[in-house]
Amino acid sequence: MGSSMKIEDVRRTAYSMPLTNPSFPPGPYRFFDREYFIITYRTDPEALAAVVPEPLEVTEPVVKYEFIRMPDSTGFGNYTETGQVIPVRFKGEEGAYTHAMYLDDEAPIAGGRELWGFPKKLARPKIEVETDVLVGSLHYGSVLCASATMGYKHRKVDHDTVLKSMAAPNFILKIIPHVDGSARICELVRFHLDDVVLKEAWTGPAALGLFPHALCDVARLPVREVISALHFKADLTLGLGSVAFDYMAK
Repeated sequence: MGSSMKIEDVRRTAYSMPLTNPSFPPGPYRFFDREYFIITYRTDPEALAAVVPEPLEVTEPVVKYEFIRMPDSTGFGNYTETGQVIPVRFKGEEGAYTHAMYLDDEAPIAGGRELWGFPKKLARPKIEVETDVLVGSLHYGSVLCASATMGYKHRKVDHDTVLKSMAAPNFILKIIPHVDGSARICELVRFHLDDVVLKEAWTGPAALGLFPHALCDVARLPVREVISALHFKADLTLGLGSVAFDYMAK
């Protein structure tokens, strides 16, 4: 038999698993016609404080529930995603912490978890237009966990306001365990959205329902009041991250 793959070959080619047939290609990752449906709502301060890790600071008891339709993305393909993003402050700078994400495509689940540390889980989110209503839903298996509705394109939104929010830093808690089950990597990762081309932005009346589920716990941050809704489309590049804080460092 021939010799095994050389150690240097492993070092040179390894960036994801499986070694010889990775679940996603190397970046950068460009998204075309990425469609966002975001409902901003007020929640319980105690529930919010229980899920946001230091050194991030909660600025107000507000959550952004996001549905994102990605029909054309390099490397990751065509998929839909949903989850909760929390406005936070880090060292005096305003940003957003990604608390939960659910989507329907293996490549961005693997890539998102391995590269950035996105808290991605497999589920069935949808965005669609039903007559005069924009509808977002999340099913985990057969169970409905989230339902969102918004009047379709009622009023235009100022593009500068949307672009400013998209330029803010984003934070994720990346956790990779050691072979004994303990944490080997535990980092607060910072990333940005780059080269954003905003195509349209709208608002309208909105409603959001979150329902309890054992493994899809979006209702852990309950809806107390819907503040606003936003629907927009953009092209953008998902930038690779940097380590903002290392929980394992002494």
